[in-house]
Amino acid sequence: MNHALSDRYIRRALREIAARDADVARTLKKVGYPPSRQRPAGFATLLRVIVGQQVSTSAARSIYGRLETALGPQAPAPRTLLGLSDEQLRAAGLSRSKVVYARALAEAIAAGELGLDDLPEMPDADVIERLTAVKGLGVWSAQMYLIFSLGRRDVWPAGDLGVRAGLQVIKGLAERPSAAQTQLLVEDYRPRRSVIALLAWACANAGVDVVG
Repeated sequence: MNHALSDRYIRRALREIAARDADVARTLKKVGYPPSRQRPAGFATLLRVIVGQQVSTSAARSIYGRLETALGPQAPAPRTLLGLSDEQLRAAGLSRSKVVYARALAEAIAAGELGLDDLPEMPDADVIERLTAVKGLGVWSAQMYLIFSLGRRDVWPAGDLGVRAGLQVIKGLAERPSAAQTQLLVEDYRPRRSVIALLAWACANAGVDVVG
């Protein structure tokens, strides 16, 4: 199945938004079009999301690389992770809480409690409800999976600090907006808020000054 948030779709959607929105048009001139950053659906991506919680992108990349090494040459699988000791998971760089979360995810999938094959056919709200039933997967984690793995086009992760910092740049605000404020600021971008989130992350990652 083609990823619905492909690079082609992102470019087309942002061009259409920029044609009627001066803020987005100015921002695109500064940072260009953001990439889709697609991730395959499945256990490995959800595990990567857990690893990335509350750490920098570079730290998450390093920890996940060590975790992949510990899991062996095959693609990360729930039963393989469950075969590792807590000490091995900690040695890869997982915090104590993330060891618990990684095991909870692996156990839910191995036991058939979390059917990942069902998620692509479910509405966004139901995907969030299903994923957040697993210990360690909150709304932010579920939203990351929706955007980067399932390619959902109208997801706005208001609780993400990077996306809020990026929206500050896009909108030329003097202060970083609160999560609630961002919800109002992006209302007009429905049903394509995911591409605005991608643009906001691009701004935050590039360290772009506020666009005036």
